[in-house]
Amino acid sequence: MDLVHALQEPLKNALGQATAKVMAEHLDLHTVGDLLHHYPRRYAERGELTRLSDLPLDEHVTVVAQVASARVLKFNAGRGQRLEVTITDGSGQLQLVFFGRGIHKPHKDLLPGTRAMFAGKVSVFNHKMQLAHPAYELLRADGESAAEAVDSWAGALIPIYPATAKLESWKIAKSIDAVLPSAREALDPLPPALREGRGLIPLPEALLKIHRPHAKADVATARDRLKWDEAFVLQVALARRRFADSQLPAVARTPRPDGLLDAFDAKLPFELTDGQRRVTTEIFTDLATEHPMHRLLQGEVGSGKTMVALRAMLAVVDAGGQAAMLAPTEVLAQQHHRSVTEMLGELAEGGMLGGCEHATKVTLLTGSMGAAARRQALLDLVTGEAGIVIGTHALIEDKVQFHDLGLVVVDEQHRFGVEQRDALRGKGKQPPHLLVMTATPIPRTVAMTVFGDLETSVLDQLPAGRSPISSHVVPAQDKPHFLARAWERVREEVENGHQAYVVCPRIGDDEDEKEAGAKKGKKKSAEDEAAEAEKRPPLAVLDVAEQLARGPLQGLRVEVLHGRMQPDDKDAVMRRFAAGETHVLVATTVIEVGVNVPNATAMVIMDADRFGVSQLHQLRGRVGRGSAPGLCLLVTDMPEAAPARARLNAVAATLDGFELSRIDLEQRREGDVLGQAQSGVRSSLRMLAVIDDEEIIAAAREEATAVVSRDPDLEHLPELRMTLDALLDEKREQYLDKG
Repeated sequence: MDLVHALQEPLKNALGQATAKVMAEHLDLHTVGDLLHHYPRRYAERGELTRLSDLPLDEHVTVVAQVASARVLKFNAGRGQRLEVTITDGSGQLQLVFFGRGIHKPHKDLLPGTRAMFAGKVSVFNHKMQLAHPAYELLRADGESAAEAVDSWAGALIPIYPATAKLESWKIAKSIDAVLPSAREALDPLPPALREGRGLIPLPEALLKIHRPHAKADVATARDRLKWDEAFVLQVALARRRFADSQLPAVARTPRPDGLLDAFDAKLPFELTDGQRRVTTEIFTDLATEHPMHRLLQGEVGSGKTMVALRAMLAVVDAGGQAAMLAPTEVLAQQHHRSVTEMLGELAEGGMLGGCEHATKVTLLTGSMGAAARRQALLDLVTGEAGIVIGTHALIEDKVQFHDLGLVVVDEQHRFGVEQRDALRGKGKQPPHLLVMTATPIPRTVAMTVFGDLETSVLDQLPAGRSPISSHVVPAQDKPHFLARAWERVREEVENGHQAYVVCPRIGDDEDEKEAGAKKGKKKSAEDEAAEAEKRPPLAVLDVAEQLARGPLQGLRVEVLHGRMQPDDKDAVMRRFAAGETHVLVATTVIEVGVNVPNATAMVIMDADRFGVSQLHQLRGRVGRGSAPGLCLLVTDMPEAAPARARLNAVAATLDGFELSRIDLEQRREGDVLGQAQSGVRSSLRMLAVIDDEEIIAAAREEATAVVSRDPDLEHLPELRMTLDALLDEKREQYLDKG
């Protein structure tokens, strides 16, 4: 068999159609190589039990435990029956429930004293953790009749794989056994000198040891090797991207003295912070070179990134070019257009009576504009009349032509993929300079991994005049009077002349219902029904707004804002709120980024446990933008012991976005973090922990940069080249490039 093809063989050939189909649909595994890189999440030692007190809610888990007791209970006036089994790790306990006809086999198998592996989704019922209808595999003692069971768990370490309800860990282990011989033919991407210099084992050996270790030391040496693979291959891909970018030509843009930028600076009512000055110097130095700038500007919510970006845009306009700012949504594009026009004042009135001599025109271009406004906007761009254009993805369309595009500023970049960046590049006479802004603070290692093709600038000071925000968790289920007090606090803020946001996870309109209906159409298992019985759907904007207006916030002007409203309606709602005509805005996360209403001082986030840490931090950044202190209340029904509560407590405890992003990363698997930045493409990181493996990532970046500068096309490293090509087949290249 050809070396390359041993690992590229489709799983259906190796495992049969049925198993391959489940692996493709539920675990995104398609080839023998994919399966070999599906590593155990952890290992259970023979005879050792899993700590039950640490299980995460709402996740699919596999545990090794012992049955303590089992009893059959009748309900529904004796017509229904359920089996309740209590399992133990020696200290804590966990309840298993089986319903209906499904109770006979477990009742026979799960006798007190039996050890088994159990797999299912952790839920809470009556404030107790439980698994409903878990799958299980008995772990028999030696000498019992089931020779096969003893065989499959002969090793001292039992690998526990990331699994799903459709495919338990032990079934994955059996599939791995079937393909493990192919591991011997795996291509080794690490250059031999690097591997030997760092004392790493060959790849085939690492794959055998990670799946079937004889001792813990095997797992450690395999992990060291596999982490290096991931870090190095990814960093080589990024280094090649940086190298290619550094070869591109660009027009150097140096602002002329006494131009727009000087006129703007002269009328600024405040001093720039030291951070803003430092970052501006970095950006202006890049703009003055004849290769395109590729810079990531990270700054805390409210650290003045827009001001830095605007001054860079003005510098480019002074140098005879145009600057474009891309926002992820229409609401944001309109908001940026409004705030840039306000900041510039008469300097934004180019070509109009009353505009001053240096003025330029600031044009808005979005997908929903009327035909006449759109024609005028396109004309402003192609003639160069508009020095600054602000818009959504509409800017990238073929029809849009620029006079001389010199700088592209991308806001909240993880929503933009590689195609957009390349399409914009083609709009300039030469590739434009690029500045990417993000308000999600990113730890250094993640920046090196996710944004490794961008240089990074960090704004970590808040401008003077920003107010502190106090945050509190409101446990609505445990302490209903806390929620009542939350609405009183909103009233108090409004009585003091301020405004408030209420954020909900769902809209609650017909579309929502349709989606729910589509899901309902599927046949439910007893497990699903049990879980649904105790889990209500997320709270919806339309319902909550109505309840508040009729109840605790009666008499206040309450409006709603969500993503499915018409753009004009959205804009009208935002204008009324910005003008202070609306007291309370009940919204989805459309307000997460960039919405700037300094008079809004309070925010209540409903079902806060359904949002991610960085999303909560972003949302919270919408209050405390003026001189009055901000208040953020995180409402949840989760019990105190739930991991989601720990997450909310962490958000309430600190305003430091970098600290929160570390917590966020530690609590989620890296794949999610990178996945969010990868336009939904599966993460190639399965072993590398972006936070813990900082040293490996930094070392891999250095090695990769050296390799690429010596041999940009990797002609002398064919295995590395082939591994990269496999990783970066067309679909996956997107995730390296999110600008």
